[in-house]
Amino acid sequence: MPTTRRQFLSLAGGITAAGTIPIVTLRPLEATPAMLNTAIRNVVGEAPIRTGRVKLDIPPLVENGNTVPMTISVASPMTPDDYVKSIHVFNEKNPQPNIGNFHLGPWAGRAQVSTRIRLADTQKVVAIARLSDDSFWQVAADVVVTLAACTEEMN
Repeated sequence: MPTTRRQFLSLAGGITAAGTIPIVTLRPLEATPAMLNTAIRNVVGEAPIRTGRVKLDIPPLVENGNTVPMTISVASPMTPDDYVKSIHVFNEKNPQPNIGNFHLGPWAGRAQVSTRIRLADTQKVVAIARLSDDSFWQVAADVVVTLAACTEEMN
C-alpha cells in the first residue's frame, strides 16, 4: 500500500521525536493517606509515636497555599543529655508527602524551626520530633486552603 508524503513525514517525525523524548515515570498529582503513613513509617520505622511535646503553629485557614508560614517547636531543655535530634514535617495531599527534615542537636540552643511551605489543597500537616532517647512525638493540624498552590493561571 503506497504511503503519501504526509504520512511518511508524520511517521518519521514521530519516530524521531520518540527517540528524543525522555521516559517519565508518572506519580499521582495528590498524595493519599496511605502515602502519608508510608512516609512517616520510613522515618520512624516501627517505633511508637506519642502525642505531645511538639507544637505546630500554622494558620488554620490560608487564602493562598503557595506560601504558608509554619513554626514547629518542641519542649526540650536542649542539653547534651536531653535534646531534639530531628523534626520531620509531612502533609496529606501534596505530591511529596514529606515536606522537610530538620536536624538539630544540643548546640541548637532551642528546638524550633520556622519556614514557609506550599499546600496543594486543604489537608492535614503532621510534625514529628525525634528526641535523643529515640522517642518520637507528634502533632497534627488541619489547614483549610482557599486557593490551592500550583493552580493559579498566569495572565
